[in-house]
Amino acid sequence: MAYKSLQQCVSDLDKEGELKRISTESNPDLEMASIHLDEFAKNGKAILFEDVKGSQYKAVSNLFGSVARSKFIFRDSLQIVKDLIQIKTNPSVILNNIPRFIFALLNGIYAIPKKVRFKNFKEIKIENLPQIKCWKNDGGAFVTLPQVYSEDIDNPGVMHSNLGMYRIQLSGNEYDVNQEIGMHYQLHRGIGIHQKKANQKGESLKVSIFVGGPPAHSFAAVMPLPEGMSEVSFAGVLGKRRFRYSRKDGYIISSDADFVICGELYPNELKPEGPFGDHLGYYSLKHNFPVLRVHKVYAKKDGIWPFTVVGRPPQEDSHFGALIHEIAGKAIKKEIPGLKSVNAVDAAGVHPLLLAIGSERYTPYIPTKQPQELLTIANHILGTGQMSLAKYLFICDEDDYLDVNNEMAYFTHFLERVDWKRDLHFQTKTTIDTLDYSGEGLNEGSKVVLAAAGEPKRKLIKILPDLEFPSDFSNPRLVSNGNLVLEGKGEIKELLSSLEKQHIQGVALITLVDNASFVSENFSNWLWVTFTRSNPAHDIYGLDAENKNKHFSCSIPIIDARIKPHHAPVLER
Repeated sequence: MAYKSLQQCVSDLDKEGELKRISTESNPDLEMASIHLDEFAKNGKAILFEDVKGSQYKAVSNLFGSVARSKFIFRDSLQIVKDLIQIKTNPSVILNNIPRFIFALLNGIYAIPKKVRFKNFKEIKIENLPQIKCWKNDGGAFVTLPQVYSEDIDNPGVMHSNLGMYRIQLSGNEYDVNQEIGMHYQLHRGIGIHQKKANQKGESLKVSIFVGGPPAHSFAAVMPLPEGMSEVSFAGVLGKRRFRYSRKDGYIISSDADFVICGELYPNELKPEGPFGDHLGYYSLKHNFPVLRVHKVYAKKDGIWPFTVVGRPPQEDSHFGALIHEIAGKAIKKEIPGLKSVNAVDAAGVHPLLLAIGSERYTPYIPTKQPQELLTIANHILGTGQMSLAKYLFICDEDDYLDVNNEMAYFTHFLERVDWKRDLHFQTKTTIDTLDYSGEGLNEGSKVVLAAAGEPKRKLIKILPDLEFPSDFSNPRLVSNGNLVLEGKGEIKELLSSLEKQHIQGVALITLVDNASFVSENFSNWLWVTFTRSNPAHDIYGLDAENKNKHFSCSIPIIDARIKPHHAPVLER
């Protein structure tokens, strides 16, 4: 169904029994977020808060709280979007099913934005908006489902715009009430390019923040699109309704949005933003980020304020990722020759851990396989869009039975085949996800590519081995075959010295953690702790380690995934 508004979508979900209404007064300070988290945890319904304390506007959350509900919302257009992206990346696919792809192309008319008259909005203030605070140590209230619109000052126009989702801080810290709000955007974001150009010219950048509107608009703001495809065009096709806009005081207004905040970013004008409970499961700390000088705020009379709550995955944004992969997965494989499948592991916070399967075809005449083409593919992955933020990239040669989305089976396959003397490849000083505090500073850290190919090199143990550890280390556990976790507060060098004296068979990886019982409860706990709390170049050690020609090798690696003093606090309710 082509929804003209968020209200229409909410009403439709209500008819389908997919909406939970809360008519009693709800406090936006933590209470609404808590209700959301509880509902999401039980794979529940979208939630309509009909009486938000301190605001005249209703709020809705958990709209995309299940993949099934998201597919229902976009049921009439999902296949069309998939087909158009296929055509964009590989036009020859049209020949495979001419009627189907011609139909998709005809729906491309929705990609053309439509200019309309400015109407149906009234002017309000920032303080009139629902002031939703999700975690107790958050720096203030935040917008968590915004669509942030900006244009390139050298190439203006709606078709050349960027629509992104970056959190917006509405209150707290040093912001002047109703006059300033904080804008947190990260690496590889289109708005950063726009602002840099404006700064170089000494000019301010006009920005419009849309909240609400047809669900397709929110989804478009997070969708990584092929080069040359604009987010507003994508929103039009996904919603089967052309993106409608007007101009007011030099700002673009989304006519279907429920709320619009207009303002300017000025060169070198920063203020502290945060903290914010973020999607890795930790707080993003307070840092200087651009401050938006508010020009005007608009609202629809019957506007509904959409929000989400992020935290340790899985959360609602996890389903965004699943749907994105379904839509664009084939396009990624087409873009990177030899890449068969990829999984940005949600349980590990997406960017910290990427699992991939590729083809190893360089030397088919040599009976013993080793990673060669896999390393070329890995370099291509680390140079492509959001995947370039991967901190740990594991890549295996293709196998008929290997599923990149079955993380435990993937690691078993990998650990059976990896050669730790050869298959570790580090980038020691580079960029990582802004939200990842395992590194040396904001956006700063290291990466490692771990590659494996060929036949198994070891038989992994399934029963805990009889090993001796220094007194400061204890509670060894197996989280999967050959994958050992250990807790302790002692020095790594003491542990290495002790283990190197023992004959260890069938263990391929050791992770040092603060609480081995928690980590070994399930594989998701291990994924989360290991890859969000370690910086590869700093925290990977090894038994029998050597550095030869600047290449690090060992017999068994140890990842130090204990919490360090510079790490951000863990989110707690």
